[in-house]
Amino acid sequence: PSNSPHHRELLEGAEEPPPFVPPEVFQRLQTAESQDTSRKALTPIEEASRVNQRLKAKYEARLARLAPGQACQKTSLSLSLQRQMMENLIIAQARQDALQRKMEERRLRLQEEANRRFAASGTTTAEEREQRVIYANILEYEQDHDWPKQWKANLKKSPDDPTLVSGLVSYLLSCPDHPVMTLLRKHQYRVYNHLYPIISKGRLGSPQLHQGRPQTGFPSTPCPDSALSPPRSFVVTLAETGGAKCPAMPLLVDRENSFEDLEQFLDQLEWEPSHDNSGLNAELTFDPSVQPLREESRELEVKALREHLKAIVKDIHISIDQLLSLCLLSFECLNTANSKDLCVASIEEAFFAPLWSPLLVLFRKVYKDREQAFECSMKRYRDASPEVVGVPLKLFPQDASGQQCSYPYQSAVQELKLLCNDCCPQRKLECIVRTLRNICVCAEDYRCHQEVDSPPKSAAIGADDLLPILSYVALRCDCPQLVSECAALEEFIHEGYLIGEEGYCLTSMQSALAYVESLHTGGALLCTAKLT
Repeated sequence: PSNSPHHRELLEGAEEPPPFVPPEVFQRLQTAESQDTSRKALTPIEEASRVNQRLKAKYEARLARLAPGQACQKTSLSLSLQRQMMENLIIAQARQDALQRKMEERRLRLQEEANRRFAASGTTTAEEREQRVIYANILEYEQDHDWPKQWKANLKKSPDDPTLVSGLVSYLLSCPDHPVMTLLRKHQYRVYNHLYPIISKGRLGSPQLHQGRPQTGFPSTPCPDSALSPPRSFVVTLAETGGAKCPAMPLLVDRENSFEDLEQFLDQLEWEPSHDNSGLNAELTFDPSVQPLREESRELEVKALREHLKAIVKDIHISIDQLLSLCLLSFECLNTANSKDLCVASIEEAFFAPLWSPLLVLFRKVYKDREQAFECSMKRYRDASPEVVGVPLKLFPQDASGQQCSYPYQSAVQELKLLCNDCCPQRKLECIVRTLRNICVCAEDYRCHQEVDSPPKSAAIGADDLLPILSYVALRCDCPQLVSECAALEEFIHEGYLIGEEGYCLTSMQSALAYVESLHTGGALLCTAKLT
């Protein structure tokens, strides 16, 4: 689906960790746009300094034209220049002081307006105080720019125009100096800051990654949200359960380095088979008691990763909710059900654009076992007939020679592969919906070709037939990453979508993926499961 290194499969045999940049570089890349905005007006002092530079240049040019005997006139010109330059600076200082007083008065006035806007809630939490400050900054921004007034006027005329609503939010998110965008970049950096220590290390327990590995750890300026740090409970539990069975393992007490210590611990449990072709040394070296330890350490690793992921997902939801509330405060005309949905979609697209790839790496670490199971089934049944996974004979062509596609439901497979190219959850969900619609169209065509007397507009497939076909399409997609992608969608898709067509399609996809994962274990076919 994508040649990007961020989409490399984190399964056995992965060679290198994805080249994600350190948090400090990520922050600079995200804030680069805001530094390219139009140059601000000069302050009165800066303006006076430029005027004085021009005066000095004229004075030097005039001195150069005077004769050597006109020393008195040179002194007069020098005194005149100094007096004029001093007057310019004094006037400029007075103007700047007056301007600062007016700016401070405006800031206090806008802060009072923001306080009145939030007075009804009566809360005094740190989050509430921060929101008041940001809202005051928004009011100040709107006094210095005309475009918010113009958009508000247009929306007042056509409040239900979805194109206008989407255009407003898109324009807002394209202004890097707007307070909402400043807050969005702040949230993005915090999330990435907590993702980086995990995603930068590649596959946990891989010995080749330890040689010459840079000391990444947490950045030197971490965010204050300690809830997103690796949980101490995991560190203590690992020390208690593994220490007695592996004496060489150090006591893990450093929260920031807990995942590095875990990697070293897993290395100690790695069984390196001998290169002796006789197999005798390998047999003598292998210790069956090591296997339970490795399984236990893997369970602890996944538990820690799940807790880390859970905290990051919660932080992302809070961030998007806060950005939405500030957008609604800035433009009250957006405070309708349809406008909110459009607003959230635009915010998510901007928010996830730089974060989805590193976020997906963490999901793939958590769901690594499921992806491996999916891959095992995929290798075994990828080229199997649809009948093997329970697709009825009437819903796929028996002779592919007369078909435009090289295998059944190829167009649906190609559609599903596009899911990995997007970075926005909403667009990924739309891709799944299109895949299921494509399946229905193909199934109708196949059935009509085989059942000439069938009613022309009857439904070709029901829910019982859709799941086997979707499983076949997932097998053909050749993308174990789908397991983690859909798990991420479940976390980030809003509840409102989960009760409609989108939710039905996502649930169907999850069921199909779970079935494919069980295929290689000899699980019952779907057609058999339907009868029970």
